[in-house]
Amino acid sequence: MWTIIARIVKPQGRRGEVLAEIHTDFPERYQQGSTAFLQRAGSPVPLPVTIEGSWLHKDRIVLKLSGIDSISDAEPLRGAQLVIPPEDRMALDAGAAYIQDICGCDLVDLATDGSPVVGIIQDVIQQPETIDLLVVTAPDGSEHWIPFAAAYRPQIDLAARRVSLYLPAGILAINATSAARDTGDTEGPLPQS
Repeated sequence: MWTIIARIVKPQGRRGEVLAEIHTDFPERYQQGSTAFLQRAGSPVPLPVTIEGSWLHKDRIVLKLSGIDSISDAEPLRGAQLVIPPEDRMALDAGAAYIQDICGCDLVDLATDGSPVVGIIQDVIQQPETIDLLVVTAPDGSEHWIPFAAAYRPQIDLAARRVSLYLPAGILAINATSAARDTGDTEGPLPQS
């Protein structure tokens, strides 16, 4: 399974540069001369590309890719992803996992006496200034946003496809309401992002 390291948002210069969302904790992925693969929408096979240069721009990165030398070359790349093969992923510290590896895992509440399975992890909302949130779909179809906090003593078992936390009492009721409000499932103005 390919790992996303950047998602191209739009052209960002006259010489084919593109603005991209950062999807890696390893900035060395964007060093001059690094190789990645360009995955365009609808294309089954990612194509190799060399990063000729990069620089940060606000919370994103500007990339200069080999063979992309004009605005017209860069325009079709909107929405494309830079990806790497599994064998090129960086080794992680013990107890850490890649987001794509925990998506699809069961979330288990070790603090409950009843049914410990909360639901299936669908996604992770990364928040640079605060704690990341696990997006979990419960068996009843409700969605919960659960803080992936060290205080909840996370245990990740990828072989068993399980992430376990010690959740505080009542957190599921609070976070189901917050998730519904933030995704527009209730009336009222949506928060600006």
